[in-house]
Formats: sequence, C-alpha cells, structure tokens
Amino acid sequence: MGLISRDAREQRGAPQRGGGQSEEKIAPRAQKKKRIGKVKGKDLTMFCRQFATMIGAGVSLVRCLAVLEQQAGSASLKAVIREVQYSVESGETLTRSLSQFPRIFNNLFTGLVRAGEVGGVLEDTLDRLAQFLEEDLKLKRKVKAAMTYPVIVMSAAILIVIGLVTFIVPKFIELFKDFELTLPAPTILLMNISHFMTNWVNDLILAGTLVILTIAINRFKATKTGKLYYDKAMMKLPIIGKLNHMIALARFSRTLATLMASGVPILQALETVAGAIDNEVISGALLDARNAIREGERIAEPLARSKLFPPMVLQMITIGEETGSLDAMLGKVADFYEAEVDAALESLTSAIEPLLIVFLGGVVGFIVVAMFLPLVKLIDGISSNGKGDSD
Repeated sequence: MGLISRDAREQRGAPQRGGGQSEEKIAPRAQKKKRIGKVKGKDLTMFCRQFATMIGAGVSLVRCLAVLEQQAGSASLKAVIREVQYSVESGETLTRSLSQFPRIFNNLFTGLVRAGEVGGVLEDTLDRLAQFLEEDLKLKRKVKAAMTYPVIVMSAAILIVIGLVTFIVPKFIELFKDFELTLPAPTILLMNISHFMTNWVNDLILAGTLVILTIAINRFKATKTGKLYYDKAMMKLPIIGKLNHMIALARFSRTLATLMASGVPILQALETVAGAIDNEVISGALLDARNAIREGERIAEPLARSKLFPPMVLQMITIGEETGSLDAMLGKVADFYEAEVDAALESLTSAIEPLLIVFLGGVVGFIVVAMFLPLVKLIDGISSNGKGDSD
C-alpha cells in the first residue's frame, strides 16, 4: 500500500527523495494514460452499477476501486480504474480523480459524482447515474438496431449492382459489338457506366475523391461551426430530422432530470446538459437559457424563445418549477419522448423495408431491360432474315 501511495504522489508531482527517480516514474505513468483506449458504454454502465452497490453496502472507496479493477472486463477500463485508485489513495477527491479522463468520464459523470461527494449521498447519485447510463445505452441500441437492417440491404444491393455492371454487362457489350447493333438509350447509358467502373484509373479517382470528401466532412464536423451546420442540416431532413430532434429532447430531459434529482444547481446543470447532448443547436439554446436564468428569468421562457422545445415540454417544465418537482416532470417528459422514439423507429423500419426492395428491384430491372432490349432487336433481325431466306 505504501508503494502504491508513493507512486501516486509522484504522479501528481509531490516532492520525493531522489528527484531523478520521481521524474523516471512520472514518464511511464503519463505514457500509460496516452495508451488508454475507449471504454464501451455497457462496460461503463456496469462499472457505475457495481460501484453504487458496493458504496451502498458500506465498502470503503479505495476497496471499491480495487474490486472494480479486478472485475472490469475491459483492459482500458481496468487501467483507468487503477489510475483513479492511485489518485484517490494519494488524497485526491473522487471527482478530481475521474476528471483526469474526460474522454471516458464526461461532464455529466463528474458533475453527478461531485454533487454526491459534496452532499454526502454518493450512493444515490451513482445509482441515478447508473440508471441514466442504462436508459441512454438502451436508446442507442434501439437506434443502432433500427439502422442495421437498411445498411445491410443497401450494402448487398450495391455489391449486386457492382457485380452485374463489372462482370455481366461487359459480356453483353462484346456480343452487341460483334453484331453491330444500333443500341437504345438505356443500353448506352448502362454501357457508359460499365466502362467507367471497369477502368481502374476511374475507380482510383472515385475512391480517392470519396476518401478525401469523407475526411474533409469529418474534419469540418470536428469544429464547433461545422458541427453546428451539420446538426442544423440533420434536423431539417424530412424524416430523420424529426427523429434526431426527439432523441435530443429525450436526452435533454433525462440528463437534466438526473442532475436536478441529485441536487446539482440549475445553472451548473444546464451547462452540463449542453455539453452532454450531441447536438450543437440545442446545446446553444441551453447555454442561452442559462444566461437568461442567471439574469432572473424562469427556465421555460428562454427555452420557448429558441423554438426548439415543444409546448408540452415547456408546460411540464413550468409546472415542475411551480410545484418544486422539476426532476419528476422532466423524467415524465423523457419517458414520453423515449416512447415516441421507439414508435418512430418501428415506423421507419417498417417503411424502409419495402422502399429498399422497390429500389433494388428498380435498379436490377433497369439493368435487365437495358441488356435485353438489344437482344430482342437482334432476335427480331435474325427471324426476319430467316423468313427472307426461306422466301
């Protein structure tokens, strides 16, 4: 135990005997942090649930972290817990120890832990955090499951079309050249597409263009301005936009409800929610609302001005503010929008399936018609010649 504490103090830069040895130990620790990868949502949820259970059972904080490190299934999470344990043993608070890893423990996580530590209700806040993470993970899984089928069908359709255009169509093109047929417009269009796709230079140019375009879009999205424009564009899409809006409202309501129930002040809670929601449009509206509330306005008023929050959400917030049960009202709003997201995903999946089948059938049908039109013409020509010879 003494050796662990000494390493932790050296990590924080505390003075030790033999300054050279301290510097040597700091470097490996820093390198270790850099090598820590991502932690999956389900692993973090399990960590939080087990943490809350052990704290509720009266197990000491350091002992909890030691047990959680042993039970962690992810190597990245195991390394993070070990670093947090070193930091806590050296005298840091749990909040400061967790905040060393912002990519894993976001503002919401550390904000709730801070509220639990200050209020002496760490068990309750960890339990609420575990519930929030479970609900958030459930929502993400539903969205991912709804998108899996369309992606698989579209991938299969693209592979089928590429196979037809690359391997089958060129065989017919050679046949048509031998008979010197006058080709109809659909066949000429398909031949041009086939020539383009079977030329490896064109393939390299197309692939390079797609890669560069993808990198450029991702770099632009990584900036605050780019993310804002991207989120605005996504929210204006016919069907996907409404779904994205409902998902953002569900996350806003659930996150704010969890923070309010844990005793986090409203100004700090809104700032945390703005950072936790992956939507710059709504995040900006929440930060504007935070500034207005600081000036003395009620919560619903600045949110109404943004025109991003439906009347039902504003009414529930107003009632919750007047009755002192804002967290409960926000929880009901979150339940409502999560149910709406479920219904929207089911409807979207049901609508996409026939649309994809029609799309795939249309593309394959076009290829078949474009290839058989010259064949029909060729057969008619052969039949006419045969009749002429017999005459």
